[in-house]
Order: sequence, then structure tokens, then C-alpha cells
Amino acid sequence: MTRFLAGLGHPYGREAGVSLVEFALVLPLLLILLLGMLDFGKAFNYWNDTTHLANEAARWAVVNKNPGGGTLQQYIQQQADTQELRSGGTPSVPGPLQICISFPNGTANVGDPVHVTASLTYNWLPYLGTRIGITQTTITGSSTMRLEAQPTNYGAGCS
Repeated sequence: MTRFLAGLGHPYGREAGVSLVEFALVLPLLLILLLGMLDFGKAFNYWNDTTHLANEAARWAVVNKNPGGGTLQQYIQQQADTQELRSGGTPSVPGPLQICISFPNGTANVGDPVHVTASLTYNWLPYLGTRIGITQTTITGSSTMRLEAQPTNYGAGCS
């Protein structure tokens, strides 16, 4: 039918490759949109993990327990869901998850608060982000609880 119309000089006969060209023009935008949604989902999951790990660390801290062999910060860092969070070294997460324990009042007596933050640097769309102007974000989860026992099995600081 197209050949017949093209032979008659009909305008529809000249649009044979237009859809392919339009698809080729729209494809990069669709791919960036799809990769962006996947990257956002991954970052949101990491934010959820940092919040959970900060809460877990605060709970261990308030009861003065350290279930690991090293520091409480190292133990919590190793409880992360993915190897990428545990050790970093990837284009998305260049460094490992950092766990920090502090005492906001400056004292560590029963009833005083203990504050835990879990944070990491996240690079958005690592291979495309710098080219399209998207850089990095610090993803942070935190938790504050009151001490139930004086800390002797862990110390303040970061891992």
C-alpha cells in the first residue's frame, strides 16, 4: 500500500523511516529517566538501611552491649545489607558506611542521650551524573536514645 501511495505522489509514502528517527531521538531521554528511577530507588533503599543501622547501633549502645569482636561501630558497619555499603569502592558509593557514636550532653551517665549517625556519600548516576550536572549526596540516618547502662563496651567516635 505504501508503494502504491508513494507511486501516486501521496505524502504518506515519504514517512517510511520517521518513526525510527523519532524513537532514536527519544531513546536517550527514556534511558536516562529509567536509570534515574532505578538509581533513586537504590538511594532510597540505602537511606532506609542507614536509618535502620543507626537505630540498631543506638539500641546496642544504650544497653552497653557490643556483640562484635571489634568496636561497636565496626560491628554495625558489617551488618549492612550490601557489600557496597560495608566496604564502598564502587562508582555509586566510593567509601564505606560511616558509623558515629556521640554523647550530646558531653557525659555518658544513665539517662543521658546517645546519638548515632550512619552516613555515606552517594554518587547519582555515576557514569552520566557528572556529564548532565548531577553530582553526589550524603545519605544520613540517625537515632538518639537514652542510656540505660553506663558505656564500658564501646566508645564514642566514628568508624
